[in-house]
Amino acid sequence: MMEKKAFVTKEMIEEIVKTYPTPFHIYDEKGIRENAKALKEAFAWNKGYKEFFAVKATPNPFLIDILREYGCGCDCSSLTELMLSHAMGLKGEDIMFSSNDTPASEFAYAAEIGATINLDDFTHIAFLEETIGYLPKTLSCRYNPGGYFSISNSIMDNPGDAKYGFTTEQLFEGFRILKAKGVENFGIHAFLASNTVTNEYYPTLARTLFELAVKLQKETGAHITFINLSGGIGVPYRPDQEPNDIKVIGEGVRKVYEEVLVPAGMGDVAIYTELGRFMLAPYGHLVTKVIHEKHTHKEYLGVDACAVNLMRPAMYGAYHHITVLGKENEPCDHKYDVTGSLCENNDKFAVDRMLPKVEIGDYLAIHEAGAHGYSMGYNYNGKLKSAELLLKEDGSVQLIRRAETPKDYFATFDGFEIYKKLGF
Repeated sequence: MMEKKAFVTKEMIEEIVKTYPTPFHIYDEKGIRENAKALKEAFAWNKGYKEFFAVKATPNPFLIDILREYGCGCDCSSLTELMLSHAMGLKGEDIMFSSNDTPASEFAYAAEIGATINLDDFTHIAFLEETIGYLPKTLSCRYNPGGYFSISNSIMDNPGDAKYGFTTEQLFEGFRILKAKGVENFGIHAFLASNTVTNEYYPTLARTLFELAVKLQKETGAHITFINLSGGIGVPYRPDQEPNDIKVIGEGVRKVYEEVLVPAGMGDVAIYTELGRFMLAPYGHLVTKVIHEKHTHKEYLGVDACAVNLMRPAMYGAYHHITVLGKENEPCDHKYDVTGSLCENNDKFAVDRMLPKVEIGDYLAIHEAGAHGYSMGYNYNGKLKSAELLLKEDGSVQLIRRAETPKDYFATFDGFEIYKKLGF
């Protein structure tokens, strides 16, 4: 079993809360940098390799700027993510637009800033052309083979039940149409399994896409310039899971590349990735304070965070490890449900979790909250989203997003007197 250690201590948090009260998300700059460097090195064998960070995972420009130092671009799925990336100074070729059910205005903006558009559906070929009046010289298409996706006879996910991507037949027809309409550079993209904790996923996916690329180029004449393995490399949320080894994964993809693409004369194809969870999840904690105990049919710990701050446990029943700061070496011999204050019974960060004896005033670090944590937040019950902090390499702490205030919550009630009545 892997020991999960928080990257903050009780003493550090006690100092931080003098300025920034709980709850808050805090990110580990050192860990982020080491991980980004390891990813870059793992795929250095591919001359055109590029990681397009999945902005939806953690849309914070301070964190994205750190990743950019290691050559990362941005994968965007909405207008505001495109706007954020463009405002940060990313050039068109550094932005991938991977959306679905896409409004015309978003395609238009993506084309305006020169982002590489990744089409999700066969009908979007005509829709894009009608929207912007032309087809870009470089386009990507998302592939969905259907059925189940398996590794070593183990089913990993069910692409056939996913709303995304072209079928095999649509992809071949789509490439023919796009080539006839003047598209010169083609990309293939696929996301067939989520949060895999195995070094086999990327090499297996790569073989599927590489073999497909060879057939597409042979049968349609399309010039395939990049293959996007997308996301799917997961993180070990549970202590009994072994983490992925990105060096082994990169080497596995290289071997398949040399087995399939190089003999087909396609040894110049660039490899892209679109990782979010892998890039940041382990390097973010949601830090929250225990403010109540409840002794009824179960033992409850009430904290000052709720599903607004981290939705995954409520939404998926997802496991997130919890460290009681200052009690790391005490036995986990007490069983608790750790709850937030929403008027929903699923607002629980943990159910029947064994922890040390917890007391009111203790601080909890909820692990793997660095991706799909803050970004999935919402304002149900009028709850406000918390601050984001960066633990710098020198030990200092930087505010990288302030907490929401009631004024923010009421700001969109245009034409009503709430502002005036509350004195804003």
